[in-house]
Amino acid sequence: MPSSAGLGFLIPVPSNTRVWLAAGVTDMRRGFNTLAAQAEASLSEDPYSGHLFVFRGRRGDLLKIIWWDQQGACLFSKRLERGRFVWPVAKDGKVSMSPAQLWRCCLEGIDWRMPQRTWRPLTVG
Repeated sequence: MPSSAGLGFLIPVPSNTRVWLAAGVTDMRRGFNTLAAQAEASLSEDPYSGHLFVFRGRRGDLLKIIWWDQQGACLFSKRLERGRFVWPVAKDGKVSMSPAQLWRCCLEGIDWRMPQRTWRPLTVG
């Protein structure tokens, strides 16, 4: 199965996979089932399609990604120790991006509107 650059070692994502960002904020207490229901109801997408669905919490420092890998339900989360994930301004709706864009922009902390790193640690430990 071909993987998208950067994201493939973390999540085995086929190259034709789409990434859907849920605009607005999401209750981060939700698990796979509730987020899947949100993807189906508010994004009008099939959560079992193999595409990735990305949700951000109110504070902006936590992301959750759900996907169906044809074997089971997967849930990935990332919390920033400093800074916030840049997110679409719309209160509802969705934004599409490639898995490579997700990796560079969201998971590496680069603002997808202006590709620059938002923060980098100065020391280790």
